[in-house]
Parts: sequence; C-alpha cells; structure tokens
Amino acid sequence: MKKGKKVLAVLLTTATCLAALAGCGNSAPVQTENDSESQETTNVTDQVMSNTDTSAPDPSDGEEKEVTIDFWHHYSAQSAENDTLMNVLIPQFEEENPGIKVNAVSHEWGDLHEKILISAQSDTLPDVGRLDSAWIPEFEKMGILVALDEEMPDYSDTAAGLLDSAMSTASIGGHSYGLALNTNSKILFYNVQALNDAGIDVPKTMDEFAAAVKALSGTNENGQQVWGYNEPALAGWNLCPFIWSMGGAITNEDETKASGYINSPETIEAIQTLADLYAEETITGWNSGDIPMTDGFGTGRYMMLLEGPWKIAEMEGAYPEFEYATAPIPAGKSGSISVLGGEDISMFNSANKDAAWKFMKFMTSPFAQEEMAKCGQIPVNKEALESDTVKEADFAPFVDAITTAKSRPTTACWSEMDSELSVAVTAVMNGEKTAKEAMDELAVKFDGMLAE
Repeated sequence: MKKGKKVLAVLLTTATCLAALAGCGNSAPVQTENDSESQETTNVTDQVMSNTDTSAPDPSDGEEKEVTIDFWHHYSAQSAENDTLMNVLIPQFEEENPGIKVNAVSHEWGDLHEKILISAQSDTLPDVGRLDSAWIPEFEKMGILVALDEEMPDYSDTAAGLLDSAMSTASIGGHSYGLALNTNSKILFYNVQALNDAGIDVPKTMDEFAAAVKALSGTNENGQQVWGYNEPALAGWNLCPFIWSMGGAITNEDETKASGYINSPETIEAIQTLADLYAEETITGWNSGDIPMTDGFGTGRYMMLLEGPWKIAEMEGAYPEFEYATAPIPAGKSGSISVLGGEDISMFNSANKDAAWKFMKFMTSPFAQEEMAKCGQIPVNKEALESDTVKEADFAPFVDAITTAKSRPTTACWSEMDSELSVAVTAVMNGEKTAKEAMDELAVKFDGMLAE
C-alpha cells in the first residue's frame, strides 16, 4: 500500500462531502488567485487520457521510443496563458526534446484539486501538474509527490536560478516537492474617472476604503446599479488581505491552533465589515448570475477590485481604452498585507521522471518564463525577471506587495479549512449568523482539523 492511503481515503471522503455542500443554495464558490484566471471561463476542457506510453526509452532497442507525458494545469482553457502553453511553449519543448510529447489538459482550479485526489486513489495521476502552492503540503502528506532534491542530480543548479521566496512554497520537512512556476499577489485596481467624479481620493486605509465603497455605489446615468467593490468569492485568497491588514489571523504562527485567531475580535471585525457593506448593496460578485469581474470593471459597474497581475493583460485584451489605476491594498491596524499566491510545478511519483524533469526545467527556463510574463504571470526565474519584457510589463506594484504579503496556512488540511471558511462567511453574508457566531463555530472546526 502506498504511503498516505489512509489519509487519502479521509481526504476523498471530505472532498466528496464538500462537493455536495457546495451545491447548496447558500454556498459560495471557492476561489484562489488562479481561480481569478479561471473564474470567468465557464467552458473548461476536461479531457480523459488513455493508452499513453510513458515507458522510458530503452537503449537496447537501438531506437528510442516516443514518450508522452501528461501535464495537468489550471490555466483557463480560453486564456492567453493556455494559448501560449499550447502554441508556443509545448511546440518549442518538443522541438528541443525529440522523442518526448506533452499532453496538456486544462481543468478549473477546484476541479483539478479534486481530480488529483480521485486519480491518486486509482493510480491514474499525470506525470506533472501545475499546482496551487497551497496544495503542496496536502499532496506531500499523501505521498504522491517526488522529492526533487533527492532524485534529480541537477536539482540544486536548477533551483539556484529561481527566487528563494517562491521556492519556499514547495519546501516541506527539508525536501523540495516542486519548482516555483510563478508568483503573485493582489493590489487595488480602481476606476479613475469614477473616483474623480465623486471627488474621492484613492483609499489608503481600510476606513477610507469602506467609505469609498459606499460613496461609489448607487446607479449610473443609465439607471443601472453600480457597486463600489467587487469580490468574486469568499475564500481565503479573497478574505485574507482584509483579515490580516485589520489585525486578524487564521491560526497561530505554528499553525497548530485556530481558537483565539480565526475568532479574534480583529478577524470578526474584518468579516463583519464586509457583511455590512454587502447588506448595504455596495459590494457583490460571488453570487451566481453576478456580472463577471472583468466585464463589470470594464463597463463601469464595479468601481474597485483587489486583483493580481493577470488582470492587466485581461483588461488590455477586453477593454483597452478603459482608464484604471492601481494602488496598495488599504492599510489596517497591521498595515497593508496582501496574500502571497503562485503556482508550483510538481512531479507525481508515477511519472516518467526523466521526461517529466526535462519539461519542468523547461517551464522554469528564462524563455518560458518570459513568454508567460507576456500573459501577466510574474516570473520566478531570476534571469527572466531582468528581461525587457518583464520590465515593460510593470510588475513593480505587485513585487512591492509581495514583500509584505503572507502565505495562507501551509498545513495539509488547508483545502478543507478554506472550504469551511467560505461556507461560514457565506452564512454571515446571507444574514444567517453574525460574524462572531460563525467564527466561533469555525474555530472549533479548525482546531479539530489541525489536531488530526
């Protein structure tokens, strides 16, 4: 039996229950930074692969066999990132590595996580995956990832070319279970004309932010409702900047206890502030049928957003004439604290390791990183960060935010905690519970999960 089978069984049961819960009317979809990439795409490619030859070349044959590696990712199927992957990067990799083919499959963010859990149980995992950095502890505990520093002879040389901060997201117990692929954070995007017309300065504090959200909401000249702020989901990626900046927390620093942190007065105030704004019809975005973020912002229906670097490319493509600007996340009692995001590229333990490792190194190479930078992805390759392409992309505001940003809890149960957080905050938004009631209940649940 493989390592972590018992853990996997529990996780699968939990995932199934959460999937059922997410179908209830009052549950909000969970979104992370790369759901931000995929939240507006409703048609997603979900291919099923079979009869793939993943056998390593046998020198005794006199002729190398063609190897196909499966690469699962969550670049949105219709996105610029996926277009670059399929039409630029993979063709280039295959040209440089004759005999290796890459079968890339796009999934929605949440679907990919669940599919990996199920595929691990049936031994049908891909060779390589683009994983949310928050998933690495969970998958490592299940025993399905390769410790690259132990099995790849040139790991150290490869890792040395990537940002240390980004590489830390895949480091567990002194071993590395992935290469950093991209990094990101969130900053404030705002409608320049709307703030000018309202005579409002760009909010620098959370109090100013709440006041601006109210002032910018109402109806426009066409009689359409407009909202001061758009938030596409109620998960940790969305809530943490408010919680942390306002002095709250999810757990203690050791990530062993949630009581006194997720239900601290500061955390409760952050959640209640958002709930009050929602009750006044000044924020929206996470409900089924709401205007997609980019369309709402570009057409003047949403006045402010907290978003990542990919939004620049999205706005340039969809609304090139729209005037917006960016600023740091408004500061609370603990300062301006954004959420650290990003993805790692990891190898599963059933992979054709030689071919998979070549592909992983290619995806973190200066060439691939620079190409993805054109789509709004902040590179982790040090050489790529110095390129003209990256400098012209003006990632500076996001890089500044990364210096004070914090990672979501790196515990193996974070995915389950994140889902429970979304459900609890949705109940607050819907007026079913006060923020204190919901966070007190959540603290008990989180303590139980962290103790397992």
